[in-house]
Amino acid sequence: MSSKTRDVLEGLVKDSSLKWLLGKQSSFDKEIEEIENSPSAGANWMPELSPVANVVIRRCSKILGVSVNELQGSFKQEASGPVKQPSVFARNFLEYCCFRALALSVGVTGHLSDKKFRRLTFDMMVAWEVPSAASKTLLSVDEDPTVGLEAFSRIAPAVPIIADVIICENLFGMLTSASKGVRLQFYVYDKYLYGLERVIKKMKSQTESSLLSSVRSRGEKILEIDGTVTTQPVLEHIGISAWPGRLILTDHSLYFEAIKVVSFDTPKRYSLSEDLKQVIKPELTGPWGTRLFDKAVSYKSISLPEPVVMEFPELKGHSRRDYWLAIILEVLYVHKYINKFKITGVAKDEAISKAVLGILRVQAIQELGLTNPVRYENLLPFNLCDQLPGGDLILETLAEMSSSRVLDRTNKAKEGTLHSISASDMVSQLGLVFGATSPKSSSSSLVVGDVVVGDVNPLERAVKQSRKNYEKVVIAQETVNGVKVDGIDTNIAVMKELLLPVIEIGNGLLSLAYWDDPWKSFVFCLFSTFIIYRGWIGYVFAMVFLFVAGFMVLTRYFSNREKVMIELKVIAPPPMNTMEQLLAVQNAISHLEQLVQDANIVLLKFRALLLSLFPQASDKFAVGIVITATMMVLVPWNYLILVVFLEYFTRYSPPRRESTERLIRRLKEWWFSIPAAPVILQQNKDDNKKTK
Repeated sequence: MSSKTRDVLEGLVKDSSLKWLLGKQSSFDKEIEEIENSPSAGANWMPELSPVANVVIRRCSKILGVSVNELQGSFKQEASGPVKQPSVFARNFLEYCCFRALALSVGVTGHLSDKKFRRLTFDMMVAWEVPSAASKTLLSVDEDPTVGLEAFSRIAPAVPIIADVIICENLFGMLTSASKGVRLQFYVYDKYLYGLERVIKKMKSQTESSLLSSVRSRGEKILEIDGTVTTQPVLEHIGISAWPGRLILTDHSLYFEAIKVVSFDTPKRYSLSEDLKQVIKPELTGPWGTRLFDKAVSYKSISLPEPVVMEFPELKGHSRRDYWLAIILEVLYVHKYINKFKITGVAKDEAISKAVLGILRVQAIQELGLTNPVRYENLLPFNLCDQLPGGDLILETLAEMSSSRVLDRTNKAKEGTLHSISASDMVSQLGLVFGATSPKSSSSSLVVGDVVVGDVNPLERAVKQSRKNYEKVVIAQETVNGVKVDGIDTNIAVMKELLLPVIEIGNGLLSLAYWDDPWKSFVFCLFSTFIIYRGWIGYVFAMVFLFVAGFMVLTRYFSNREKVMIELKVIAPPPMNTMEQLLAVQNAISHLEQLVQDANIVLLKFRALLLSLFPQASDKFAVGIVITATMMVLVPWNYLILVVFLEYFTRYSPPRRESTERLIRRLKEWWFSIPAAPVILQQNKDDNKKTK
C-alpha cells in the first residue's frame, strides 16, 4: 500500500464524520481495518464515495465475485450519460452495485434468515443517504444508524418480498409508527424480515399439509387458514342458520369446511377468480338473524341464491375480520385486474405472486405486534389501487410494464444476460410456486424489480401522481369532516342557508309567474318571448355559465388579495333535547312516508289509465297524448317551446286568471275521479321457510 493511500484511509478513520458510524457498528469498523491493511487498499477504495458507501460497495463486489474496479467499468459501459454525471455518480453507482448484488443474493435459499443479508440491505439504505464523500452526516455520534422514507423506497422494492413500489410508503409508515420521528431503526426492520421468514415457512407448511388435499386437488395454493382452533371457529351464516368450521383462502378461491364430529365436511367453494359479479363487504351478524356484531364478511355472487356470511368471533374489536376482508379482497382484485387486462402466462403468474407477497407482508406486520391499529388494505397493492385516486392508471401502467418485462426477460434469457428480480421469481425462490416460473439467468442489469438505477420508472411515476391526488382528497375530506354538524334541525338550517340564493331566484320567478307586479311580469314575458322566438335559448344558458365562471374568477382574485376565507354564517336553531330530536325524526319519517304514498297513488292511477280501468278518463288521456305527439311532429320546436311558455306564464295574468282557476278545478276533479289500480300484498315463500 502506498503511503499516500494509507494517509487517506487513516484520515478517514480518524475523521469525526465517520465516528457516528463506528461507534456501535463493529462490522463497519472491521471492514475499514481490512481495507486499511489490505495490499490492494487503493483499488478497493473510491475517494469520491463516503466511507459507508465504500464499505457497502466492497460487500457487493464480494457477493458478485468481481473487483470494485470491474464494477465501475461495467457501470460506465452500461449506464447512459446522464446517470454517470459527477453530481449523481456516487448514488447511481451505489444503486447499481446494490441492485446487482441483491439480484444475486435473493437467489440463495433462506436468505431472509441470514443475519448478514438483513444487515446488508439495511446498510445499503444507510449508504444511499450518504453516498458521496461530501455527504453530510445525518446522525449524532451516540445513535445507531437509521434510514428515511426515500432510501427505504429505493432499496427495499429491489427485493420484492420486502416491499413493493405501490405500498412502500405505507409499509414504511407502519414500521416507524412505534418509534418517535419518521426514521426506521434496524431492530424494527430486522424483526420485520424475521417475521417474513416465519410466515413464509407457515405458508409452505399449509400448502404441503396432507389434511388439505381436497383443496389442493384443484391446483390452487393455500394462502391462509382460520378456524382450526376449536375455541376460535369461523361461523358460516346462510339465512338465520349458522355453522362453525374452517375457512381456507387460496390464490383462486375461498373454501369453508363445516365441522363434523371427528373431521371436517366436504368444503364449499366460493370463487374469487371467475367473473361472477362478486360483492365482498363487511357485515353485521347476531343470533337468530339479528344485526348486532360488526365481525363478519359477506360474499355475494350471481352463482348463489343468497349472500353467504362468514363471521370471525373475537372478544374485542374486529381486527380478525378486517384482516380476512383485506386478504380476500386482494385475491379478488388481482383476478379482476387479470381479467380486465386479459393477462395470461408468465404475466398472470407475476400478478398473482405480487398479491401473494402482499399477503405475506401483512402477516409479517402482524408478527410485529404493533400497538397502533393496522389498516391491512394499505399494505396490499391491488387493494390500495382500488382506493387511490388514479389507481386504475397504476394498474394500467403495471399491466404494460408486466408485458414488456416478460418479453425483455425472455430476450435476455436467450442472450444469456441478466433480468430483473420479479415477484414470481421471488415466490419461486421462497419455495412457493404459483404457476409456471420464468426463465432464469445469472447476472443483473440496470433494472431490478420495479426500480431503475438513477431514474424513476413509469410505475413509480404513476404511484407518486396518485399519492399527490390522494393528499388532496385527504385535505378535502378533513374540511368535509370539519363542517359536519349534529342534529336534524341544525342540518336543515345549514341547508336553507346554502340554498338561499336558489330559493330567492325561485321566489322571484314565482312572483313573476303569478303576476304580483303586472308591469314586471309583462316586461319579462315580452323579453322571454322574443328570445325564444329568435332561438337564442342556447345563448342565454351560455351567458349564464360565463357569468358564473367570471364570478368565480373575480372571487378568487379578490380573496387572494385580501387573504380572507369567506365563511357561511348560519343562525343556530334552539337546542333540542333527546325527546324533541326523536319526535323530529318521527315527524320527518311520517312526512317521507306520506310523500311515498302520494307517489305510489300517482303511479297506480297512471297504471289504471294505461290499462283502461276507467274508460272515459283513459279516452281523454289518449286523445291528449295524440294531440301532443302531433304537435311535436308538425310544429317547430321553437314555436312549441314558445307556446308552452306563454300558456304556463300567462295563466295568472289578469285576463286569464279566472279561466285558469276554472280549468285547474276541472283537471283536479278529473284526476280525483280516476281510480287507483288494485294492489295485493303477498308474503315471500322464502321468508316463511326462514321463520320456521
